[in-house]
Amino acid sequence: MTKKIHKYSGKKLSRGEPPNFSGQHLMHNKKLLHEIINRANISKTDTVLELGAGKGALTTILNQKAGKVLAVEYDAKFIDILKQKTAQSSNTKIIHQDIMKLHLPNEKFVVVSNIPYAITTPIMRLLLDRPSSGFQRGIIVLEKGAAKRFTSGTIKNAYVLAWRMQFDINYVKEISRKNFSPPPKVDSAIISISRKTKPVIPNKHHTAFRGLAEFALREPKATIDTALRGIFTPPQIKHLKRNTKLKTDTLIASLTESQWGIVFETMMQHVPKPLWPRIRKKKPGRFR
Repeated sequence: MTKKIHKYSGKKLSRGEPPNFSGQHLMHNKKLLHEIINRANISKTDTVLELGAGKGALTTILNQKAGKVLAVEYDAKFIDILKQKTAQSSNTKIIHQDIMKLHLPNEKFVVVSNIPYAITTPIMRLLLDRPSSGFQRGIIVLEKGAAKRFTSGTIKNAYVLAWRMQFDINYVKEISRKNFSPPPKVDSAIISISRKTKPVIPNKHHTAFRGLAEFALREPKATIDTALRGIFTPPQIKHLKRNTKLKTDTLIASLTESQWGIVFETMMQHVPKPLWPRIRKKKPGRFR
């Protein structure tokens, strides 16, 4: 049986092994841990979801601030440690589960996590692909490269664009790999996420917008004329460029969130619904 080499740990992963078994780097800088909690602005009214709790470095600070803490951890050797550290904290629930099989809380919740590198994008998808969920805001530590990709002014991925129609995602600061044990091969970063007061695209149109985004961003380096051809007629594209104040040589990946809102609104008004692009089916087994 062929085994896949994990990107960060270098370990061989057997087929069927949960992808978040590896790639977890525990933070040991206490000053940084407190900074993360402070940035999250947690209060006793908050339910906090922590994904990849490890040995509880964040958990034991969170449960002093939050009304309820749901600490999710897959690694069995950390579960006993977590239970011991939180034994006197009635507001803390330890959940021994693969993160990717987790059902998100029904109530409104906040995420404060140092997430496993191995499943960075799947975790973000879990939180942001369904804007009707109770997720409100978060402070997340993740791989620096991913943090840059999720917050870049140039948006090359349709799913990232769809997230940013509903949520503000901001790059906060870089974190050196020296603050983790074992130290990863790359540096990390903190990002903040908050639900927009008024989403650019209403929740009910989320799926329709994803279809547009996937179609238009097939070639992120394409100009808007090329990227939108097949959805809009040449006169409609000309009208769009005028409304969005874009030049002919503007790359589709450089559009702002508000400009994408205009593109979507134009499609809804002037393109018959049967001609709207549809979301492509996901390929099985893809985690990143």
